[in-house]
Amino acid sequence: MKKLALTIGALALPLVSFAAAGDLSNVSALVTSIGLIVNKIIPIMFAIALLGFFYGLVRYIFGGEESKVDAKKTMIYGVVALFVMASVWGLVAWIGAAVGVDQGTAPVIQIPR
Repeated sequence: MKKLALTIGALALPLVSFAAAGDLSNVSALVTSIGLIVNKIIPIMFAIALLGFFYGLVRYIFGGEESKVDAKKTMIYGVVALFVMASVWGLVAWIGAAVGVDQGTAPVIQIPR
């Protein structure tokens, strides 16, 4: 009985999945909005990582011997964060170019009226 239900469900899956293909403008608008928010957050994250590095640098220059160890760790974390973010950003751009996705502009959503 379970095999029969599974077989019928697997055969009916394309019919069910194509049933919702009519109006996806809300989903497209949601994805576009999330993309725009993420594009505004990325430079802020870069700035925070850079400020963290400079904070560690200032602590290293003006701090005593005890604080130099912590300042080195802060600088290393800042550099690692910058490296990881730049690498991920470059990797996403490279994969997008390989797949053929234009990442220069936000997509324009045509909403039917």
